[in-house]
Amino acid sequence: MEETISIKELFETLKKRLWLIVSITVFAAVISGVISYFVLTPVYQASTQILVNQTKNEQSLYSPSEVQTNLQLINTYNVIITSPAILDIVSKELDLHMTAAELKGKITVGSEKDSQVVNLAVQDPNKELAAKIANKTAEVFKTQISNIMKVDNVSILAKADVSENPSPIKPRPLMNVAIAIVVGLMAGVGLAFLLEYFNNTIKNEQDIEKILELPILGVIATIDDQQIEELKLRRNTRKSTVRGETLGS
Repeated sequence: MEETISIKELFETLKKRLWLIVSITVFAAVISGVISYFVLTPVYQASTQILVNQTKNEQSLYSPSEVQTNLQLINTYNVIITSPAILDIVSKELDLHMTAAELKGKITVGSEKDSQVVNLAVQDPNKELAAKIANKTAEVFKTQISNIMKVDNVSILAKADVSENPSPIKPRPLMNVAIAIVVGLMAGVGLAFLLEYFNNTIKNEQDIEKILELPILGVIATIDDQQIEELKLRRNTRKSTVRGETLGS
């Protein structure tokens, strides 16, 4: 016998387990908020921009082929910036006591499409240190790139600085709480349907036909207290009417 579930049954299940769904959602939101505000360490980001061109003669003019070559070398510059040849010097000059690999984990290097500008971003719990690392990395790269490649035309377009009231790049408590609410809601609804699926108790006459595969011969209607009182009142009224008619005759 093929089982079908109506929309009404779905809503009845959600209504029946509403307390569970709300509890899980609120719990997830509270836990996410506590972790985001009181457990996770705020991380700040500082960014700088670098423009890199190949060496060229003073008389030569920019040509499309030269620009295209520079664009193709951007990925190479990105790798060089985060290489030990650069980061070891940065760590030593800033006295960070960090390896090149540890420092590389704080640095993100990228460039816009069809652009010769390299964006260098540093993330660190200390906002001043993040700016120092970004600026020092750009300076060291500008100094060392001429020794690594035939490039002596490096310009630092924008230095990293620290504003008066910088906002951390992560965590984002409000976003985390919103995600937790959605996840908690989905988990609550899923658990509600799962509990209903494993609930084998017989709840109505349809379940008897579905589970026991027996025909329904009759149904005992449910009568509440108010209906019982109304029936008693009608019975007493009927008896009084019959007595009156008997005495009158």
